Amino acid sequence: MAAAAKPMNTLTLLRPDDWHVHLRDGAALGSVAKFTAARFGRAIVMPNLKPPILNVALAEDYRRRILAALPAGSHFTPLMTLYLTDTTPHAEIDRASRSPSVRGVKLYPAGATTHSDAGVTDIRKTYAVLARMEELGVPLLVHGETAREDVDVFDRESCFIDEVLGPLLERFAKLKVVFEHITTARAAEFVSGARAGVAATITPQHLLHNRNAIFSGGIKPHFYCLPILKRERDREALLAAATGGSPRFFLGTDSAPHERSAKENACGCAGMFTAHAALELYAEAFEAAGRLDRLESFASHFGADFYGLPRHSDTITLIKEPWVVPQSYEFGGGTVVPYRGGEAVAWRLKAAA
Repeated sequence: MAAAAKPMNTLTLLRPDDWHVHLRDGAALGSVAKFTAARFGRAIVMPNLKPPILNVALAEDYRRRILAALPAGSHFTPLMTLYLTDTTPHAEIDRASRSPSVRGVKLYPAGATTHSDAGVTDIRKTYAVLARMEELGVPLLVHGETAREDVDVFDRESCFIDEVLGPLLERFAKLKVVFEHITTARAAEFVSGARAGVAATITPQHLLHNRNAIFSGGIKPHFYCLPILKRERDREALLAAATGGSPRFFLGTDSAPHERSAKENACGCAGMFTAHAALELYAEAFEAAGRLDRLESFASHFGADFYGLPRHSDTITLIKEPWVVPQSYEFGGGTVVPYRGGEAVAWRLKAAA
């Protein structure tokens, strides 16, 4: 009888990238950017600030603020995005295509999530701009939910596929599209069968939990994110997609910190803060699926390839050694409650030499 394989105690990967993160701004930016920079070489930074990042000039200003907030010696590169509106001018897409800082344009359906009130009210109003993006090769990054009141919150992603995304991909056959933070078996199946130029990001929380986590033992506001956690069969389908080796699926944490009081109140904000242990959480999910061997492709290869960027040459190492996450972290003068606060994470990041 062959000897059983020894459990893996260290995991060394080419440095990964986070293809969807919220770094906030001001003092809060200084509190959280260091966690992303410690693990990732690059990150696609979301533009839904107050006010939103509507043009290249604002994106470049925000990028400078991010770089100024990083720890000394950091080599992290923020990749910026513009916030799409009903009236985004063609000229701004032209500027974005020429900017080395801007890597995509983000579609938020109006009312779909945090700071989306300035988002798109009708996708048809953006057709001319999308045509220009298609022509210039500027990717569209999509928050894929239909936010109408008559659509059940657990069905918003599927409704968006039927009403918006499917027709959009047919109309703009060469537009590069990233279906952000997918949450359903339907979305995983849709992306798997879509035309060339379509990909998706998947978060750690949607690989590790189903919607029961929000309600287990009472309402858990720190498990509330948008798109919301879904059924167990959806989680299983996402895990199969992430660990299946398809280049259409890659890492995007959607780490979205909020001050504790903004989460723990009668109308709490949507978002989970995972940047403090992001890669470690993905390692847990891939290990549970028996596919740690495919984490590097998901985390370090496929996103860079999709965006036409070189893979990193340096590495990062995780050690199979549990550590307890602090109950909270400082957050711009307040506090943010991290995912797994007060609980153990199975893998830890090896400190730089």
